[in-house]
Amino acid sequence: MRAPIGDFTTAVPVPDCLDELTAPVADAVRHWSGAVPAEQIVYVDTDPRWADTAVFVEHYGHELLERSANCVVVAGKRGGETTLAACLALSTTKVDVNGVVRRQLGARKASFASMDTATGETGMEYGGITPIGLPRDWPLLVDSAVVDLPYVLVGSGRRRGKLLVPGKAFTQLPGAVVLEGLGV
Repeated sequence: MRAPIGDFTTAVPVPDCLDELTAPVADAVRHWSGAVPAEQIVYVDTDPRWADTAVFVEHYGHELLERSANCVVVAGKRGGETTLAACLALSTTKVDVNGVVRRQLGARKASFASMDTATGETGMEYGGITPIGLPRDWPLLVDSAVVDLPYVLVGSGRRRGKLLVPGKAFTQLPGAVVLEGLGV
Protein backbone atom coordinates (compact mmCIF):
# COMPACT_ATOMS: atom_id res chain seq x y z
CA MET A 1 0.00 0.00 0.00
CA ARG A 2 1.17 3.53 -0.69
CA ALA A 3 0.92 6.04 2.15
CA PRO A 4 -1.56 8.88 1.50
CA ILE A 5 1.14 11.43 2.45
CA GLY A 6 4.91 11.23 2.76
CA ASP A 7 7.41 8.81 1.29
CA PHE A 8 7.41 5.71 3.49
CA THR A 9 8.69 2.24 2.60
CA THR A 10 6.13 0.49 4.81
CA ALA A 11 2.48 1.62 4.99
CA VAL A 12 -0.19 -0.73 6.37
CA PRO A 13 -3.82 -0.22 7.47
CA VAL A 14 -3.55 0.02 11.25
CA PRO A 15 -5.91 -2.92 12.01
CA ASP A 16 -3.41 -5.17 10.17
CA CYS A 17 -0.43 -4.30 12.39
CA LEU A 18 -1.68 -4.18 15.98
CA ASP A 19 1.54 -5.85 17.19
CA GLU A 20 3.46 -2.69 16.23
CA LEU A 21 1.40 -0.58 18.67
CA THR A 22 1.34 -0.15 22.42
CA ALA A 23 -1.50 -1.93 24.22
CA PRO A 24 -3.74 1.16 24.69
CA VAL A 25 -3.43 2.14 21.01
CA ALA A 26 -4.07 -1.42 19.79
CA ASP A 27 -7.12 -1.69 22.08
CA ALA A 28 -8.51 1.60 20.74
CA VAL A 29 -8.12 0.33 17.17
CA ARG A 30 -9.80 -3.00 18.04
CA HIS A 31 -12.81 -1.12 19.44
CA TRP A 32 -12.87 1.63 16.81
CA SER A 33 -16.25 2.91 15.67
CA GLY A 34 -17.45 5.97 13.84
CA ALA A 35 -17.77 7.56 10.44
CA VAL A 36 -14.09 7.11 9.55
CA PRO A 37 -13.28 3.37 9.43
CA ALA A 38 -10.13 2.17 11.21
CA GLU A 39 -8.87 0.80 7.87
CA GLN A 40 -8.36 4.41 6.73
CA ILE A 41 -5.79 4.93 9.48
CA VAL A 42 -2.36 3.93 8.20
CA TYR A 43 0.68 2.78 10.18
CA VAL A 44 4.02 3.77 8.65
CA ASP A 45 7.33 2.40 9.85
CA THR A 46 9.83 5.12 10.74
CA ASP A 47 13.36 5.06 12.12
CA PRO A 48 13.61 6.66 15.60
CA ARG A 49 17.05 8.02 14.62
CA TRP A 50 15.23 10.43 12.29
CA ALA A 51 12.73 11.65 14.89
CA ASP A 52 13.97 15.26 14.89
CA THR A 53 11.49 17.23 12.77
CA ALA A 54 14.04 18.70 10.33
CA VAL A 55 15.69 15.32 9.71
CA PHE A 56 12.31 13.56 9.60
CA VAL A 57 10.85 15.74 6.84
CA GLU A 58 14.14 15.63 4.91
CA HIS A 59 13.95 11.83 4.91
CA TYR A 60 10.20 11.16 4.60
CA GLY A 61 8.89 14.19 2.68
CA HIS A 62 8.84 17.97 3.06
CA GLU A 63 5.02 18.13 2.81
CA LEU A 64 4.86 16.39 6.21
CA LEU A 65 5.97 19.55 7.99
CA GLU A 66 2.57 21.16 7.33
CA ARG A 67 0.66 17.89 7.86
CA SER A 68 2.07 16.73 11.20
CA ALA A 69 0.54 17.20 14.62
CA ASN A 70 1.95 16.80 18.10
CA CYS A 71 -0.01 15.29 20.96
CA VAL A 72 1.04 16.67 24.34
CA VAL A 73 -0.21 15.87 27.82
CA VAL A 74 -1.10 18.82 30.06
CA ALA A 75 -2.06 19.14 33.70
CA GLY A 76 -4.63 21.73 34.80
CA LYS A 77 -4.75 22.58 38.50
CA ARG A 78 -7.47 24.23 40.56
CA GLY A 79 -8.04 24.02 44.31
CA GLY A 80 -5.74 21.06 44.87
CA GLU A 81 -7.34 19.04 42.03
CA THR A 82 -5.37 18.10 38.91
CA THR A 83 -7.00 17.35 35.57
CA LEU A 84 -4.94 15.61 32.89
CA ALA A 85 -5.78 16.26 29.26
CA ALA A 86 -4.21 15.82 25.85
CA CYS A 87 -3.82 18.53 23.24
CA LEU A 88 -3.38 17.95 19.51
CA ALA A 89 -2.05 20.82 17.42
CA LEU A 90 -0.08 21.16 14.21
CA SER A 91 3.64 20.68 14.72
CA THR A 92 4.29 24.12 13.21
CA THR A 93 2.48 25.68 16.21
CA LYS A 94 2.73 25.68 19.99
CA VAL A 95 -0.17 24.71 22.25
CA ASP A 96 -1.63 27.75 24.05
CA VAL A 97 -1.41 26.13 27.49
CA ASN A 98 -1.80 29.30 29.57
CA GLY A 99 -4.72 30.65 27.52
CA VAL A 100 -6.98 28.29 25.58
CA VAL A 101 -6.09 25.12 27.53
CA ARG A 102 -6.31 26.71 30.98
CA ARG A 103 -9.73 28.24 30.20
CA GLN A 104 -11.10 25.04 28.61
CA LEU A 105 -10.09 22.99 31.65
CA GLY A 106 -11.37 25.61 34.11
CA ALA A 107 -7.96 25.60 35.75
CA ARG A 108 -6.13 28.33 37.63
CA LYS A 109 -2.84 27.02 36.30
CA ALA A 110 -1.96 24.71 33.43
CA SER A 111 1.38 23.26 32.39
CA PHE A 112 2.86 20.39 30.44
CA ALA A 113 2.73 17.15 32.42
CA SER A 114 6.03 15.58 33.42
CA MET A 115 7.45 12.84 31.22
CA ASP A 116 6.80 10.24 33.95
CA THR A 117 3.18 11.33 34.27
CA ALA A 118 2.62 11.45 30.50
CA THR A 119 4.07 7.99 29.86
CA GLY A 120 2.74 6.40 33.04
CA GLU A 121 -0.84 7.58 32.54
CA THR A 122 -1.00 6.88 28.78
CA GLY A 123 0.99 3.64 28.57
CA MET A 124 2.82 5.14 25.59
CA GLU A 125 6.44 6.05 24.93
CA TYR A 126 7.61 9.62 25.33
CA GLY A 127 7.92 11.20 21.89
CA GLY A 128 5.29 8.86 20.46
CA ILE A 129 2.15 9.82 22.39
CA THR A 130 -0.90 9.73 20.16
CA PRO A 131 -4.53 10.77 20.71
CA ILE A 132 -5.70 7.26 19.78
CA GLY A 133 -5.79 5.14 22.94
CA LEU A 134 -5.69 7.87 25.57
CA PRO A 135 -7.56 7.32 28.84
CA ARG A 136 -11.28 7.61 28.00
CA ASP A 137 -12.02 10.11 30.77
CA TRP A 138 -9.46 12.66 29.57
CA PRO A 139 -10.43 15.72 27.57
CA LEU A 140 -8.78 15.65 24.13
CA LEU A 141 -8.42 19.22 22.90
CA VAL A 142 -7.95 19.31 19.12
CA ASP A 143 -7.00 22.39 17.13
CA SER A 144 -9.50 22.98 14.31
CA ALA A 145 -6.64 23.20 11.77
CA VAL A 146 -5.85 19.52 12.43
CA VAL A 147 -9.44 18.42 11.75
CA ASP A 148 -9.44 20.24 8.40
CA LEU A 149 -6.56 18.18 6.92
CA PRO A 150 -7.26 15.11 4.76
CA TYR A 151 -4.46 13.19 6.55
CA VAL A 152 -2.33 14.08 9.57
CA LEU A 153 0.89 12.42 10.76
CA VAL A 154 0.83 11.68 14.52
CA GLY A 155 2.63 9.36 16.91
CA SER A 156 1.81 5.67 17.13
CA GLY A 157 2.29 5.25 20.88
CA ARG A 158 5.92 4.24 20.30
CA ARG A 159 8.99 6.15 19.12
CA ARG A 160 9.20 3.83 16.13
CA GLY A 161 6.39 4.25 13.65
CA LYS A 162 3.74 6.89 13.04
CA LEU A 163 0.06 6.95 12.18
CA LEU A 164 -1.50 8.75 9.22
CA VAL A 165 -5.01 9.66 10.31
CA PRO A 166 -7.81 11.47 8.44
CA GLY A 167 -8.19 14.78 10.31
CA LYS A 168 -11.92 14.37 10.88
CA ALA A 169 -11.28 11.03 12.66
CA PHE A 170 -9.96 12.91 15.70
CA THR A 171 -13.47 14.26 16.34
CA GLN A 172 -14.63 10.64 16.91
CA LEU A 173 -12.25 10.02 19.81
CA PRO A 174 -13.51 9.95 23.41
CA GLY A 175 -13.49 13.38 25.05
CA ALA A 176 -12.64 15.22 21.81
CA VAL A 177 -13.32 18.96 21.77
CA VAL A 178 -12.38 20.94 18.67
CA LEU A 179 -11.06 24.41 19.47
CA GLU A 180 -10.04 27.41 17.40
CA GLY A 181 -6.64 28.84 18.31
CA LEU A 182 -5.38 25.92 20.39
CA GLY A 183 -2.17 26.00 18.35
CA VAL A 184 -0.56 29.41 18.01
